[in-house]
Amino acid sequence: MFPRTARQIAAVGAIASMLALSACSSDSDSAEGDVTLKVLTWRTDLVEDGTFDEYAERFTEANPTINVEFEGITDYEGEVKTRMSTDNYGDVLGIVGTVQPNQLGDFFEPLGTVDEIEETYRFVREKAYDGQVYGIPVVGNTQGIVYNKNVWAEAGLTDYPTTPEDFIAALEKIKSSTDAVPMYTNYAAGWTLTQWEGHRGEISADPNYVNSLLETDNPWTQGSDHFVIDSLLYDTVAAGLIEEDPTTTDWELSKDLLATGDVATMVLGSWAIVQMQQAAVDNGGAAEDIGYMPFPYQVDGKFHGSVGGDYNQAINVNSEHKEEARLWIDWFNNESGYAESQGGLSPLKDSPEPQVLQDFAAAGVEYVEQLPAEPGMEGKIDEIDNTAEIGLWQDMYRKRIIDAARGQADETKEDIFADLNARWKEARAEVMG
Repeated sequence: MFPRTARQIAAVGAIASMLALSACSSDSDSAEGDVTLKVLTWRTDLVEDGTFDEYAERFTEANPTINVEFEGITDYEGEVKTRMSTDNYGDVLGIVGTVQPNQLGDFFEPLGTVDEIEETYRFVREKAYDGQVYGIPVVGNTQGIVYNKNVWAEAGLTDYPTTPEDFIAALEKIKSSTDAVPMYTNYAAGWTLTQWEGHRGEISADPNYVNSLLETDNPWTQGSDHFVIDSLLYDTVAAGLIEEDPTTTDWELSKDLLATGDVATMVLGSWAIVQMQQAAVDNGGAAEDIGYMPFPYQVDGKFHGSVGGDYNQAINVNSEHKEEARLWIDWFNNESGYAESQGGLSPLKDSPEPQVLQDFAAAGVEYVEQLPAEPGMEGKIDEIDNTAEIGLWQDMYRKRIIDAARGQADETKEDIFADLNARWKEARAEVMG
């Protein structure tokens, strides 16, 4: 469990007492006055294995008048987006990516001002608008590359690559000296390719990199974050260092492939470390077989890791149980131990770095958190992206790069970057005026 301040404990206790009194006097729920919260979640695995049931039991033990019911949704983004056209999207849910900053208040209850919430939580500016916070992340993530330590050691690789060229050379050595697939793209899953976008800000080590996209017509310029990230993807594929047929990849199977050493490397956020370590154990190995390395690029001799919140829990603005919902969100972040169990950075400001990120700590990785947009500029990056029809956080953008690199499309890397820059420039002019 994560520690809480005395002020937090007192506040939660006061809310619990108030809720207990109000629930007992209410005729709107069951005869006993119980309230049932519907919580929508993307973590279907934790619903199926009973982890969330255990959380619900512990929460109800502390708050006897409140029950929690989870609904796991496989196509979370798609289904929740559709359900939000009605009032029926649970009491508590993770904010989907299609909600623009100026729409937050239309769908979610404000949780407090930025200054108030930041006394306790971090990463909250990501889902804030006009000074109000609408979501609190369940965990924080950094970005890197998960790898099988045994495969890298078999190939004689002991140091982290510090440049894209070194990374590709390392993968080539793995290909020539082991039976492992050097890098697995997880192309077919689609969403896994969006993990590459998370590395923006690391190449420049600039917390204002994303905001700077509002001021450039050419994000894919030699040396820029997007140029380096997408070049590494293209060049790795073009060198034949990925699975034989990326269109047939399997996300669940990929965990076992990495765990057993059939795959050496995958580009995924830090949330994936625990899942890969568990797969290693399930396959007769050890959690220590799985490592996590930073993106192969340094600034002034240092690696950098982008950091930010995962899904943000929010309260349906139409919920009839908003006070109980807020009590759940605070309990989940303070008492459940979810962030710690998932190997992520706790959203609580006073929590220590998780053990699974010890590789980053040993490598001296410095974290870079992107600054929020200036007032009035909220959502402009997404608006330009949508107008340009690029899809920075969508899979088709990187699938295009992979397809071209493996010879399935009649365009070069330079062709793609020129087209992306042209689209961005035109859209930026339209959006920014």
